[in-house]
Amino acid sequence: MSNVATFDTRTEAKIPVESPLTYSYRRSGAPAPTARSRVVLRERPFLGHLVLRGGAIVLDEAVREVLGVTLPGEPQGLVHDAEGRRSIQWISPDEWLVIVPGGEEFALENRLREALGGAHFAISNVSGGQTLVELEGEAARELLMKSVIYDVHPSHFPVGKGVTTVFAKATVILRRPSEDRWELVVRRSFADYTYRWLLDAGDEYAIGVER
Repeated sequence: MSNVATFDTRTEAKIPVESPLTYSYRRSGAPAPTARSRVVLRERPFLGHLVLRGGAIVLDEAVREVLGVTLPGEPQGLVHDAEGRRSIQWISPDEWLVIVPGGEEFALENRLREALGGAHFAISNVSGGQTLVELEGEAARELLMKSVIYDVHPSHFPVGKGVTTVFAKATVILRRPSEDRWELVVRRSFADYTYRWLLDAGDEYAIGVER
């Protein structure tokens, strides 16, 4: 996926919008993945990120109606829809992070507000303030072991789990959607720092950047 997109204004002029890692790509000179790469890094920019807050029962009904999936049943749970393109993660007792394909978040927010009616809730669109970085490959967990304080051993961090943790000196949301793929939800202000740390820590694994 490209890290630069264009959006129409009312005057139909094209305005380029850059992902949080655009500057990093230009300056890092990071290599593309090769046969030696035991870790592959890629950004998934321009996704829709919504933070939902409210009572689990009320929100669950609305989410099932609008997205067709239920809220995670356990703390730190992470669930996806049947296509694997939309996810919901339990962040705290009354807080969930929803990530959907870019462009869907505005309609989704409106539909959720309509479904929730007069219930007590809050929905925040944080799409512009964070990005999602994927790590994939046989050495992805080893790289994370050098970078996060949370225990990422499979017995403690199974597929379908997500936590807020410290990555180097930054705070990230760490998720494990599949056996050999991990995701970092990173604030825009920490994106370049996180990216450069991963390149340095992943050098021994011949890390490659897929753009």
